[in-house]
Amino acid sequence: MHGFDRLSNFPCCKNAEAKKMPITDEPTQNVALDRQRWTHMALCVSDIDRSIDWYEKFTHLRLFKKMQDANGYGAWLVDPDQPDPPFLLVLAEFFEGKDPFAPAEHGSIGPFAHFGIEMLTKESVDQVAELGKSEDCLAFGPTQMPDPIGYVCFLQDPDDNTIEFSFNQGVYEAVRTEWKNLKTSTSKT
Repeated sequence: MHGFDRLSNFPCCKNAEAKKMPITDEPTQNVALDRQRWTHMALCVSDIDRSIDWYEKFTHLRLFKKMQDANGYGAWLVDPDQPDPPFLLVLAEFFEGKDPFAPAEHGSIGPFAHFGIEMLTKESVDQVAELGKSEDCLAFGPTQMPDPIGYVCFLQDPDDNTIEFSFNQGVYEAVRTEWKNLKTSTSKT
């Protein structure tokens, strides 16, 4: 069974309120997309304020927007230096009895599944690892891994999701370079 097939088992996909919502082909938001885009990753959290504080303390992400509705709280965290294209970490805390996906359990990501943040220096990985150790959230201490992984450490957020901090992994530059070369060779043909 594919993951999407399981959605029909969620009460939110069966309940009367969801069926009452109007369906429209017209966007309800001011959408300026020129193509399909990867926009966010989302995590269910147990305490939204604690999670916002954790991500602001250990990463470069900053709170962009915090919301509340009948189901709970939501928050968008962003890289303030990357407005275009934006990529968000979405956090959601559901009120007791208001989780639209219940009774499905929300798991955490890890130990290998993780969000990765590439750092500028080896020392910055060591610094975040020391901070993580002092806050009792260091999951895997600084270690030199084989290429192309680089020098990494892993922290766990307040809900046990794994966040990797790396140096010399080269993900950012490898993709930028490859895409630039691909676009250049495609435009010549």
